[in-house]
Amino acid sequence: MDMLAGLLAGPQARGAFLQKSVLNPPWSMRIEDRAALSVVTMVQGSAWLLPDDPDAEPVRIDPGDVAVVRGPAPYTVADLPGTPVQIVVGPDQRCSTVGGEDVSDSMALGVRTWGASRPDAEAAVMLSGTYQAPGEVGGRLLSALPTILVRPAGTADSTLITLLASEISSEEPGQEVVLDRLLDLLLIGVLRAWLAAPGSGAPGWFRAHGDPVVGPALRLLHESPAHGWTVEELALKVGVSRASLARRFTELVGEPPVGYLTGLRLALAADLLREPDSTVEKVARTVGYSSAFALSAAFKRVRGVSPREFRSGTTAPEAAQAQAQAQALRGTVVLGRAVS
Repeated sequence: MDMLAGLLAGPQARGAFLQKSVLNPPWSMRIEDRAALSVVTMVQGSAWLLPDDPDAEPVRIDPGDVAVVRGPAPYTVADLPGTPVQIVVGPDQRCSTVGGEDVSDSMALGVRTWGASRPDAEAAVMLSGTYQAPGEVGGRLLSALPTILVRPAGTADSTLITLLASEISSEEPGQEVVLDRLLDLLLIGVLRAWLAAPGSGAPGWFRAHGDPVVGPALRLLHESPAHGWTVEELALKVGVSRASLARRFTELVGEPPVGYLTGLRLALAADLLREPDSTVEKVARTVGYSSAFALSAAFKRVRGVSPREFRSGTTAPEAAQAQAQAQALRGTVVLGRAVS
């Protein structure tokens, strides 16, 4: 698996929450669902995305635009920036008025559809999907995202949006899987465009894959993370000296090759540990550790919890670190121009 494929395979929807919202102006919803990542697109009308961060500018999305919002911080989506909040969406996707009245059922319009029972000619139609817990490998990419990332309609795949709008209200067999994959395709399209756009702010460790020295080394690590790589062997494979590779790799990626490999292995291990039939011993062998003890020692040293504690949900140190990293990365990016 190459580097990009590995990163994009991480945020894979599994029973994601998807909804079509039909909203008469003026409308405004505060999103407090604490989702790790949300994808929002308009079928009809426009909307403004307003992050809580005062340093991040609001951004307008029109039909065909696809917006990716990085959580778990709350944000507001409205017809206009100044419209007062009317609806609050909570962590369980329950919708209530600002006064606390639950309107999840009273405003339901059918399968995965919610909002105004009598939409007027200016009603907005919005499609949204949320990822509650993207995979660990993809988490490296997602943690580097701006608060809001928008792919304009001119580059988005309108066929996918049309298909999602059609399928979201359907209840055919296997519908959940179909919707998950459509959501994944929309997200991957936005992420690929962001990573490829010059000056978009994509992380240095990703841009390094285009370097003639570091790029091949990164591909080797991602293709065979369980191999017992040394800096000497990597340098030999890419045709440079050990010192040159170590210096160039650290300069572009931000950490030495062995440190990068450790992080990659532990991210893969974390994903595998969530599988119901996995064992620590099996995971250790899969990602390149000689024993369950060796994996546990590395996992505890880097993440602050053992693999078994991680699987049981005891991840407080890691969660705190991830939250601190997310808070340090703010802003809104519309592909082709930086908004903040």
